[in-house]
Amino acid sequence: MTNSTLVKDYMTREVITVTPETPNAEVIQLMKQTGHDGFPVKTDGEVIGMVTAFDLLLKPWVHLVQDIMSTDVVVAAHSMSLNDASRVMFRMGISRLPVIDEKGNLVGIITNTDIVRSHIERSTPMKVRYFKKTLEQLYDIKTRLVHEKVPINKLRPTQNKVYADELQGRTYELERGLAEPTIVVKTGNRFVLVDGHHRTVAARKLGYNEIDSYVITLDQDIRLGMEKTADKDGIFLFEDIEIIDDAQHPLIAITGPLRKDKKKEIKK
Repeated sequence: MTNSTLVKDYMTREVITVTPETPNAEVIQLMKQTGHDGFPVKTDGEVIGMVTAFDLLLKPWVHLVQDIMSTDVVVAAHSMSLNDASRVMFRMGISRLPVIDEKGNLVGIITNTDIVRSHIERSTPMKVRYFKKTLEQLYDIKTRLVHEKVPINKLRPTQNKVYADELQGRTYELERGLAEPTIVVKTGNRFVLVDGHHRTVAARKLGYNEIDSYVITLDQDIRLGMEKTADKDGIFLFEDIEIIDDAQHPLIAITGPLRKDKKKEIKK
């Protein structure tokens, strides 16, 4: 994340707010419907408080937001750097900041989720540029990189298995806009999926037709080594990928007592 990245670049602009006169029973229903655990309290465009699930759980029951809301609210200017906003949130132990403009009007909200997304969107391009350079050197070709949505039904998978537990994680990320883009190579008229098989399988299960991708287009039609390997493994469609649901991903370890309990389960 660079210092030039501003809060307004990543904040959510459509903010659900409540008023001091909103019944707390209504707030609870809003939380159930939206999955959010807190809302700014607004009057005439100005943020005057915040009501959260902690207020509803830890304070004595009252009927209206004005009797339970926190009035000492930390807000961020929309021109504030995202780095500074993340430091404030970390130091103060808060998960969201209402965002205001120069006139003090509420214009958005920035959350921990938005901070994580900003990091993801900056780390992935480094990986893509490295792979792009590798392709150019390996095949002595020129390439072009674009960031775009790719129809999932056009993608050629190259991985023979995915893990059910990791699919759950990718599903969670996709539903919350946290999943990093896949990496795709367009060679000839083929879209070869290089990185992001768990994300893509999860997206298909969620009913998505497209997936956010970095697409590296080759200036020649070259049959990649990973395509040849996928041919040998019989991987042509996503239906050909095996979903492993009885094993953890190889990069996930179970330690201590949990490992012993797992072994007992396997022996049974």
